[in-house]
Amino acid sequence: MTMTTPSPAPGPFPARLESIRYAARDTLLIEFRRLDGQPMPAADAGAHIDVVLPGGLARQYSLVSHRLDDPQCLLIAVKRDAASRGGSRYLHESARVGQTLLISEPRNNFPLAPEATGHSVLVAGGIGITPVWSMVQALQAQGRSWELHYACRSRPDAAFLRELQALPQAHFFFDDEHPGERLNLQAIAERQAPGTHFYCCGPGPMLDAFEAATRQQPRAQVHVERFQARTALSAEGEFVVELARSARVVVVPGGKSILDTLKEAGIDVASSCEQGICGACETRVLAGTVDHQDSILSPAEQAANDTMMICCSRSQGERLVLDL
Repeated sequence: MTMTTPSPAPGPFPARLESIRYAARDTLLIEFRRLDGQPMPAADAGAHIDVVLPGGLARQYSLVSHRLDDPQCLLIAVKRDAASRGGSRYLHESARVGQTLLISEPRNNFPLAPEATGHSVLVAGGIGITPVWSMVQALQAQGRSWELHYACRSRPDAAFLRELQALPQAHFFFDDEHPGERLNLQAIAERQAPGTHFYCCGPGPMLDAFEAATRQQPRAQVHVERFQARTALSAEGEFVVELARSARVVVVPGGKSILDTLKEAGIDVASSCEQGICGACETRVLAGTVDHQDSILSPAEQAANDTMMICCSRSQGERLVLDL
């Protein structure tokens, strides 16, 4: 994945909840419509948006697709999470059709590789099917070669199952139909031809197994999107951050992120997930060496030290200079 130098993103804009319906058991399909009559911002397959809930809580949800018959609308799918930090619980229990919420411009940390002209292998687990389903639609429309492997607890829990069952390239694995087994990602990876690109979105254990199964593949051909940070984030060590554009200096203490320190200093910076998985806070690094702890930048991008996610990453030395 190639990332460009980040620039300030437009702020959230109001959108009306146009419809709410079930995509599967415990998964809602939520449609937003712009209030200003303008088309929704362009978004490629794999993109996500922030939804800002009452009280200011922002959560990220992958886009299912634009409504092709109505460019002022877009769709997200939201699964009820028993361990919800407030997002899915609110949208399942309190959101109502006609309500206005703020949503962000789409961001895409999980795009289809533009250079991938051969075969694509898509792997989805549970609600991870949401961005992958948008990829299926894009690949179909482009006439490109693909196959999908979709694992879910049971058929009633599988979103977009009816649409996917109509496609011969889609394969399914339901836990309750294969007790004690797991989708064999190693076998799937081993039978692919050179040049194949691999994509996976799902829960942490599936992503770990997927990365192990594709370890022998070129890194540029393996793409993942995580719902939460890969490991517990470290917040040890004090360091200084110099803000080049605003000519300010802040001290980031141990136990606190750069993002939180800047906010406490009254410095307004874009942010959302605060786990290093959404990319909203990506910031250009002008000097210093970063201790990268995000799940977005590739190893090569982290080694380049050009940008960082200030919600989770820290400094390896005593000082960082950021383009803020």
